[in-house]
Amino acid sequence: MKVIEHLEMAKGPLFSYEIVPPPRGRSVDDITSIVKGLMDFNPPWIDVTSHSAGATYNERADGSIERKISKKRPGTLGICGIIQNRFKIDTVAHLLCNGFTKEETEDAIIELNYLGIHNILAIRGDGLNYNKKVSAERTINNYAIDLVQQLSALRQGEFLDESPNSSSIDFGVGVAGYPEKHFESPNLGYDLHWLKQKVNAGADYVTTQMFFDNKHYLSYVEAARAAGITVPIIPGIKILKSYGQLQSIPRHFHVDLPDQLVSQVLESPEHIEELGVKHAISQVEGLLASGAPGVHFYIMNDISSVIKVVERFSTHL
Repeated sequence: MKVIEHLEMAKGPLFSYEIVPPPRGRSVDDITSIVKGLMDFNPPWIDVTSHSAGATYNERADGSIERKISKKRPGTLGICGIIQNRFKIDTVAHLLCNGFTKEETEDAIIELNYLGIHNILAIRGDGLNYNKKVSAERTINNYAIDLVQQLSALRQGEFLDESPNSSSIDFGVGVAGYPEKHFESPNLGYDLHWLKQKVNAGADYVTTQMFFDNKHYLSYVEAARAAGITVPIIPGIKILKSYGQLQSIPRHFHVDLPDQLVSQVLESPEHIEELGVKHAISQVEGLLASGAPGVHFYIMNDISSVIKVVERFSTHL
């Protein structure tokens, strides 16, 4: 089932989750244990991130987030297949512009379709730390809107090589939104202009970058509606769990942490996990009260804090 169909059929708010493939050489058991831990909360879908040979984000033992330039974490397609077919949970495969050609993207879509996966999140991705050579017979998507356009063409059965007897591939397309604007955009209005172009090109819904102050999301939705963007906008949150994240999260994700939360952590750093969970519960309460279609949790493969938050809202699930 597509994400948009989940949203249209929902009788209440939906809680979805995003996981990261384990580092090269690790077992898929790392992922299946996470999915098993979420099963009691009936996740409507789970996002699986993708990584080119560029920037990756790792959560250290102390909870701080480390940005590394390294070879990609493999396994996005395989992990999606396992979650979709073993656990019967719809998955959203992330596809990137950076580091992949249009031909590689088309191949990935065909593989995902074989696996019964019907959802894609189209994003540009982090900049590469190397110059990938693209042969003359291959092409690239420079921006997320280019990727959305390619995906929309595949929905119509328009493949790159114009092969005869090709069938259309029916899947849902999501895109990213930035309540505090993308760090490369000069202002929020410019950001929303391009978001609208992605929606016009065929995006079905928006999932936002993490934020820690609901006012950013509420203002973003209001501005998006004023700009004529009518698709669902799903808020994404991350639960603060370590002192180191006071610096690593703003540095890597270009978001602000509320003064009150920072002050509480500085005063009682030994209670950081408790404070993070309490703040996230307050965020979720406010988002649901404001009419958000659900909440998307950025797990980074540690579900302990997420479970403490979601348990408080189990009657909604």
